[in-house]
Amino acid sequence: MTVNGTLGEQDLADVDTALSGTDTLLATEYPGDDGSRQPVHTLYVPADRFTPELTAQLGTDAAAAASAFGGVAALAEAVGLGHLAGELAPLVEAKLANEPVEDLRLDFEDGYGARPDGEEDADAVLAAERVSQAVATGVAPPFIGIRFKCFEAPTRRRGIRTLDLFLTTLVRNGGLPDGLVLTLPKVTTVEQVEAMVSLCEIFEERLGLPAGRLRFEVQMETPQLIVAADGSVPVATLLHRSSGRVTALHYGTYDYSASLQIAAAYQSMEHPAADYAKQVMQVAVAETGVRLSDGSTNVIPVGENAEDAWKLHARLVRRSLERGYYQGWDLHAAQLPTRYLATYAFYREGFAAAAKRLDNYLHGSDATIMDEPATARALARFVVRGAECGAITEDEVRSATGAEPAELVRLAHPKLAAKENA
Repeated sequence: MTVNGTLGEQDLADVDTALSGTDTLLATEYPGDDGSRQPVHTLYVPADRFTPELTAQLGTDAAAAASAFGGVAALAEAVGLGHLAGELAPLVEAKLANEPVEDLRLDFEDGYGARPDGEEDADAVLAAERVSQAVATGVAPPFIGIRFKCFEAPTRRRGIRTLDLFLTTLVRNGGLPDGLVLTLPKVTTVEQVEAMVSLCEIFEERLGLPAGRLRFEVQMETPQLIVAADGSVPVATLLHRSSGRVTALHYGTYDYSASLQIAAAYQSMEHPAADYAKQVMQVAVAETGVRLSDGSTNVIPVGENAEDAWKLHARLVRRSLERGYYQGWDLHAAQLPTRYLATYAFYREGFAAAAKRLDNYLHGSDATIMDEPATARALARFVVRGAECGAITEDEVRSATGAEPAELVRLAHPKLAAKENA
């Protein structure tokens, strides 16, 4: 039986034409996450301190700090994770031994300071040479790069020169690392991001790099990115004026707080002003594929107040994760044990329920749960993130979900899977 509706092919074609701009916008400006690994943290060190051996030494120092407290299990107990201490301790110990730092940033900005040009020139070249050596010998962390000085007038040329020397030396020493990360700090206007895009294009052309190879993070440390003089929201605009080169927005706890004249004693990742800024950032990046990172706490777990500092750090890491910030800053090796304890606990506590729902979604194992595709994607992303950082083993994923990790990656990122199958 033929059933005729009211609309004809031309009517439908007219709707397609009317919405072609929307289709293009969604495909190009809101492509979703690209499915690549996101580190759970970025550890900042002064650029002149980096050597190829530093990453392993940071892991040794972190393990020693935990050992001096009585061990990783004792530390888990102290920060409120005693119920998982038996599960967490061996995983965190292995992490500190095998991959203590996921993302290392060699800092030429606040952590380095203002130095004579000749000294910074030499350190920029040396940093690149050491990064090349670390990559060649297999001891570099998965992600590594520099934070150069900001594009405000007093430091602009110095920051650009350091970036130039670093990139040029990397290329001359064999090429850019796959996990290279560049961080543009203290961004105030969209125009500063556009200037960085132009520099990336010049570097690519003159260094013989593929177009689009250079991408960068933006540090959100000024209130002008939240609300501009004309009432617009530059943090959203800059993402769509960066030619797809912005990879992440990183919240800068202390510079942002100071800009709002918040007293030093109350500057914190959990101040209401911080939460407001980060919520604006979170809405701005939704479905763009740009990642988010929370900031840091400068309360370091050393000395007689170490236990309180560890408790604070573990709580703040968990708080960020619960709010959808899957990355944060660390400033000291002693923060690594609680970074991984809190992160691993977050994923392990949610794993059983997520795995059960995924098993049902994929195999119909439980008729009492009826998750929609969007929820299944979120569940898969949760499990994939947990596996990538080491909180959940691949064997646990297979056993609990009945799926291979690669299958969950495709479920978590359907646009990526569609692109691969195209």
